[in-house]
Amino acid sequence: MTASGGAGKTVVVALGGNAILQPGQKGLYEEQLENVEKTCRQIVAMLKDGYKVVITHGNGPQVGNILIQNEAGSSQVPAMPLDVCGAESQGLIGYMMQQSLVNILRTEGIAVPVATIITQMVVDRADPAFQKPTKPVGPFYDEKRAREAMARKNETWIEDSGRGWRKVVPSPDPIRIVERDAILALVAAGAIVIANGGGGIPVVEEDGRLVGVEAVIDKDLGGQRLAADIGCFLPGRTYS
Repeated sequence: MTASGGAGKTVVVALGGNAILQPGQKGLYEEQLENVEKTCRQIVAMLKDGYKVVITHGNGPQVGNILIQNEAGSSQVPAMPLDVCGAESQGLIGYMMQQSLVNILRTEGIAVPVATIITQMVVDRADPAFQKPTKPVGPFYDEKRAREAMARKNETWIEDSGRGWRKVVPSPDPIRIVERDAILALVAAGAIVIANGGGGIPVVEEDGRLVGVEAVIDKDLGGQRLAADIGCFLPGRTYS
């Protein structure tokens, strides 16, 4: 995703899953870091061309791994809710990108700050998506395990093309980025900003307070919302 116009503009770079974890890889930290470093070299090239850069990214494999870790360790430590898992993934991916960018910038002799913003995305509790969960999360399980989870936790699970059963959660439309002003301030200060990973952490507003919800925001819709909220409108696209 980029802003219209030439160098000097702010661009939003939306990274897909392959930029962090390649198909067939195990998900080792070293594998992901190597992929991230390759991607960050391309981002630094954009910076050298005069663009201001905001980065957003997917987080599906990372959240899936965190959910497995939660399940495996649940007899020893409490499992965290899905919104917290999303925040964890933003932090770990942001850390890899931040470190890689700083190292490359130092090699190039470029003094530009880099910052990761743990980003919350406001959604509407009345969004129809909450009445019809459709977004698969986590690993596949057998039918017995799925039906036990549905009965015990009131979760929604579906059978997926003969590959097993997966939990599904709502995927509401993104409305507003809570940290918009912080992102804009960092961009104005000349920083590379990593924000809104995985489409953002879904939150609702209740009595003036932000509350996390069990949902997943489509990362492409979240990226569009980020571009709109910070003034990077894509050519030929309309934003509300």
